[in-house]
Amino acid sequence: MKKLMYLGMGALIMFSSCQNGEHNKMTMEKPLARKDAKELVTHGDKRVDDYFWMRLSDEQKNAETPDGQTQEVLDYLNAENAYTEQVMEHTAPLQQKLYDEIIARIQQTDQSVPVRKNGYWYYSRYEEGMDYAFNCRKKDTDGATEEVMLNQNVMSEGLSYFAVGGQAVSPDNKLLVYGVDTVSRRQYTLFVKNLATGELLKDVLENTTGGATWANDNKTIFYTTKDPVTLRSNKIFKHVLGTDQSKDKLVYEESDETYNTFVYKTKSDKYLMIGSSQTLSTEFRFLDANTPNGEWKVIQPREEDMIYSVSHFGKDFYITTNWDAKNFRLMKTPVNKTTKDNWTEVIAHRDNVLLEGIEIFKKFLVVSEMKEGLSEIRVINWRTNDEYYMEFNDPAYMAYVSANPEFDTEILRYGYTSLTTPNSTFDYNMVTKEQELLKQQEIMDPNFSPENYASERVMVEVRDGVKVPVSMVYRKGMERTGKNPLLLYAYGSYGSSTDPYFSSVRLSLLDRGFIFAIAHVRGGQEMGRHWYEDGKLLKKMNTFNDFIDCGKYLVDEKYTSSDHLYAYGGSAGGLLMGGIINMDPELWNGVVAAVPFVDVVSTMLDESIPLTTGEFDEWGNPKNEEYYHYMKSYSPYDNIERKAYPNLLITTGYWDSQVQYWEPAKWIAKLRAYKTDDNLLMMDCNMDVGHGGASGRFKRYKEIALMYAFFLDLEDIKE
Repeated sequence: MKKLMYLGMGALIMFSSCQNGEHNKMTMEKPLARKDAKELVTHGDKRVDDYFWMRLSDEQKNAETPDGQTQEVLDYLNAENAYTEQVMEHTAPLQQKLYDEIIARIQQTDQSVPVRKNGYWYYSRYEEGMDYAFNCRKKDTDGATEEVMLNQNVMSEGLSYFAVGGQAVSPDNKLLVYGVDTVSRRQYTLFVKNLATGELLKDVLENTTGGATWANDNKTIFYTTKDPVTLRSNKIFKHVLGTDQSKDKLVYEESDETYNTFVYKTKSDKYLMIGSSQTLSTEFRFLDANTPNGEWKVIQPREEDMIYSVSHFGKDFYITTNWDAKNFRLMKTPVNKTTKDNWTEVIAHRDNVLLEGIEIFKKFLVVSEMKEGLSEIRVINWRTNDEYYMEFNDPAYMAYVSANPEFDTEILRYGYTSLTTPNSTFDYNMVTKEQELLKQQEIMDPNFSPENYASERVMVEVRDGVKVPVSMVYRKGMERTGKNPLLLYAYGSYGSSTDPYFSSVRLSLLDRGFIFAIAHVRGGQEMGRHWYEDGKLLKKMNTFNDFIDCGKYLVDEKYTSSDHLYAYGGSAGGLLMGGIINMDPELWNGVVAAVPFVDVVSTMLDESIPLTTGEFDEWGNPKNEEYYHYMKSYSPYDNIERKAYPNLLITTGYWDSQVQYWEPAKWIAKLRAYKTDDNLLMMDCNMDVGHGGASGRFKRYKEIALMYAFFLDLEDIKE
């Protein structure tokens, strides 16, 4: 069916001779989408959407033969792609060079650090020239041979998109359940493989979230399915091997449309857990993993504005919660008395420290925290209550607890990276404090050295007096002349913190003189829970203002200038990009908005769209008039004006289930109709993928090469 997407473009495309900077060549006319005014009235307020017709249903997209509307949409998307390709044609050698050097830095024959569980070492590895991983294991015995559980290179043959979801080995180590997505809609099919014979069992489970959880009997699995329209994960089923999916028992259905549900097993392997969550509330129920046909029991009934998560140790559940604790605290409760009136405090709430999570070992409790925008790892001895913090020295860094499935060990597996330090995996002895570097990302460039780069962290006072952290990295020797090209990145939503990590890809910009900076704006959670709460709902405007003010600071302090300042963000960060070019378009020379959430009001009014109902606590419900008008005040699509905009590159995926393709498609069409400048305005719509972009190890770098070439071309950097 997808081959039809590339037909029928002639009606939309005309050619003319035009000038493009120094490049005089035959260039396509800018694609102009048909206008068909649709009046949208909410709370007595009228909006007119000229491009509402671009929205297609899933049935239309999946039809073998496209109807007239579908063909018109496909023609328009392909016209935009052809226009982008033509405008950027002169950068094709640069794009290829960028792609080649990015790929050249990757260690092509590579292997992850093995993780031990239940008598086996598990790891994934890549072979030179191959796009996908081999998922492998070895017995924890001398001379054990490798067992290839999944060869994704063979599995992906002939597919334009391929992704493996969760993988879970049965308690007796004999069977593997795994998920596969070949469309990029994040709807996975589960398969079960006999690891001794290599054969697939007849069990095939459709429309799942990609993972499954084994009961301890080695024949029962629990899995989550999605609503076929909204893609909300709403049902938990129990499947017994050897039976048809139609016979599976529904063990839990989440009827509240603002919640999603999921299932997992505790690290102790003692309990199965079903969780339900929305932005501001959670609820968990548990079942003894030895009795999969038993009755599930609720730990603590859901309450508004109360979040908690559950771990198990001994006779108790350990509960991380924001109950009477904005930045979270740690509680415990007996397994047989789980409601919050039985909870006792283990770690108290602190105003200046965010408790992010815990890892339980037999002798130690490891706590992940965030303080003043930096991650910290705290180790507590269960018996003595002695504790200490691990030490990290970079001005901006990311330290995180890695995979630790073993319970009875003194060794903590953790990861560390910074803007100048490649990702590193350590084994850390929690008794002696000695550590062993197991693996550091190898940069396959003989000229690379961390010593060539410097990082710094500044606090920017924004318009309301709050100080926002900005992390930066650049080649040593950078001088603040105001002429440096600088790329500023942020996300700023869902309480998702943007950690300052190393990127070998980013070297292609740094080595050409760019500064890369992260604005840790409100809407994330870097500075604590209040940082998130002050960047959502009726305070969302802080996210946009913070980013703009950080950009102005970098100009004022002569790190760069408006002629050399660039911005990038994706998804909710794409919303941020749409907002800042409406609010302060002259500050930026170029902007890239990836899979951008830009038609905020219309999307949040439509509860049939995936994610909408679960995000009312993030953006607000526009059926409430106050939220409607506030949302409309910043929605990028609704605030386009007749004025000059910076150079803009938009990327999207036709099969995106998170931010539907029609949002960026409508956005670029309206921008082209309204803007008064001659700056670049382009969209690259990948017709084969969804929200996460291309699958495989290398294809995604084609998209990055295009983005980098866009920035470099604006700087007149040709190679």
